[in-house]
Amino acid sequence: MSDIQKELERQQMSVNRPIAGSSLTNDPENPMPFEKAPQFTDLHEASEYLWVKMINEVTYVGLMKAVSDNVPIMDVTQMILIQGFRQGLWNADLMLMLIEPTAYMILALAERAEIPVIIYKGELDDEDEEEEILGVSFQEDRIREMMRVSETGNIPRSIVSDEMKEDLESLPTKESILAAPESQAEAAPEASPDPQQESLMAPPQV
Repeated sequence: MSDIQKELERQQMSVNRPIAGSSLTNDPENPMPFEKAPQFTDLHEASEYLWVKMINEVTYVGLMKAVSDNVPIMDVTQMILIQGFRQGLWNADLMLMLIEPTAYMILALAERAEIPVIIYKGELDDEDEEEEILGVSFQEDRIREMMRVSETGNIPRSIVSDEMKEDLESLPTKESILAAPESQAEAAPEASPDPQQESLMAPPQV
């Protein structure tokens, strides 16, 4: 099981959610990362940061290993954005705005690797017309658009620019990804309570 899958299970099974008002009892001299001003407040800058992290070869291999193991794109997206929120990279509002850009960027990476993807668990095989991620309901037409894009490869240029597509050319192929040692594929996505530790969501080094 990859570290991405392990982290998803930790997030889904965690019962250590903050108690309402608990932040009022925290030491104001040592606030948690998400209690400080976020590092990113601009959607474009946050998206570029995510892209640079994702195309790091080790991170890319780990992400694509998870996708090839049928982990839904939106589950991976949720894991990435929650990690970033916990590390103080963005606030809750920007995190929600990053959902679709992050999902489409992962789709572009999977297309490069020629790996079939699952967008949502179930992918609208029930009677519901909405799915939910991070507490936000996505209407059926938005879900089906993502599914269409996953089949056609027509990623919106407003999210994955021509410059980003050029970055894809240097990334490993599917054969290289599936042949990569497990230690390499699992190295990047590990969540850490230390926001300075290098990971998928680690702040850029100055």
